[in-house]
Amino acid sequence: MEVRAKRDKILVVDEDPALLDFLTHQVLQPMGHQVFQAADGAQAIEAAMRVNPDLIIASLTLPGLSGKDILVALSAQGLDVPVLLTAPPGRESDALQAFRLGAKDCLIKPLREAEVAAALERALMDVRLRRERQELSQKLAESNRQLERRVRELTTLYGIGKVVTSTTDQARLFDKLMEGSLYVTEADMGWVLLQLEKSDQLVLRAQRNLPAPQAAKLHRLWKDGVSELVMLSGQSLSLHGEGLNQFVLSNFCQAVLIAPIKVRDQPIGLLCVGRIKPRAFTDRDQAMLEAVADYASISLVNARLFKALEARARRLEEVVSQSQGTVALDPAFWGDLERRLHSMREKVIALRAASPSPENKRAFENLMAEVDGVLERVRAVQEIGTSEPQQPIGGPG
Repeated sequence: MEVRAKRDKILVVDEDPALLDFLTHQVLQPMGHQVFQAADGAQAIEAAMRVNPDLIIASLTLPGLSGKDILVALSAQGLDVPVLLTAPPGRESDALQAFRLGAKDCLIKPLREAEVAAALERALMDVRLRRERQELSQKLAESNRQLERRVRELTTLYGIGKVVTSTTDQARLFDKLMEGSLYVTEADMGWVLLQLEKSDQLVLRAQRNLPAPQAAKLHRLWKDGVSELVMLSGQSLSLHGEGLNQFVLSNFCQAVLIAPIKVRDQPIGLLCVGRIKPRAFTDRDQAMLEAVADYASISLVNARLFKALEARARRLEEVVSQSQGTVALDPAFWGDLERRLHSMREKVIALRAASPSPENKRAFENLMAEVDGVLERVRAVQEIGTSEPQQPIGGPG
C-alpha cells in the first residue's frame, strides 16, 4: 500500500510475541504506519507517555495491568488516545466494561488482517478528522489574531494621523510617533534623528526605551555608521545579527530598522526602531514604519511652514511699526508690500481650508488675523502718505 505523507503512530501491546510480530510486520507497517511495541501494561503506559501515539491496539488479557487498566491510566494522565482492544472468545463482559471506559472497538482473537485493517481505518478516520478540526481551529485563531493586529495597526496609524493634523507641538508629535512605531513593528526601543539645517549632521530629537548612555544624547549629535548610509541612499534599511555587529548600534540592539523621513524625496531625518534580540524585522514591519515616517514628514513640513508664516508676519509688522509716522511713503514700495501681504493671506486661507484639524484651523485663523492687522496698518500708512507731503524713505536728506 502507499505510504502516507504523515505516518500515523500505532502502539501495539500484547503478551503474545507472535501476535505482536503479525500485527507489526504483516498488517501495520505495510499500511505505512509507524509501529511501537510493548509486552505488558506498564511498558504500554511508559511508551504512550513517550511517543504520544495516534492509536493503541492493546490486549484485554495482559499480565499485570490489563487493557482496561491501560484505559484508566491514559485517562488519568490526560491522554486522549483511541484504543482498540483484542480479546479471546468468551470475554464479552470484559469488552463491554472496556467500551464504558472509552475503548473504540474490540477485536476477537484470532485476528484477521482484513478485520484489523477495517477497524484501524475507522478509528484513524476519527483521529484525522479531529486533527483536521484542531488544525483548522488553530488556523482560525491565528487568522483572528492577525486580523486583530491589523485593526490595531490601522487604529494606531489613524491616531498618529490625528496628532499630525491637530498639533504643531513637536514634543507631543514625537511621543506619539515613538509609541506607534514600537507598536506596529513590535520593537523594544525607538528614536528619531533630524538633520541640522545646512548640515549633514544628525541630532537625536526623541527616543523611547534607549539605554541610559544613548538616551543621554538627546538633542546632541548622533553618529552610528548606519544612519548616515540611510540618509545617503534615501532607502529604508533592516539589519540584524551578524550584519549589524560591525556597527556601534550592536552595542544596545541586535536588530534595527531605519526608515527615512522625506520631504520632496529628500531625507530630512530618520525614524529608527530596534530589538534586543536578533529577530529580523519583516517586510510588513518596514511598510508600517515607512507609513509612520510619512506622517512624521507631513507634520514636520506643516510645523516649519506655520513657523515661517508666523515669522514673516512678525517681520512685516515690524517694518510697518518702524516706518509708520516717521517717513513719507514711496507708493510703489507700500503697494508692493500690500500685494505681498495679500498673497500671504491667500496662502494662509488655502492652508486653513486644507487642514482637517479644528486646532490647526484656529491657528491659521489667528495667523490670518495677524496678517489682516498688518494690512490695516499698511493701508493706514498709505492714507497718511496720500494726505501729507512725501519724503524719501529714511527721513529728510
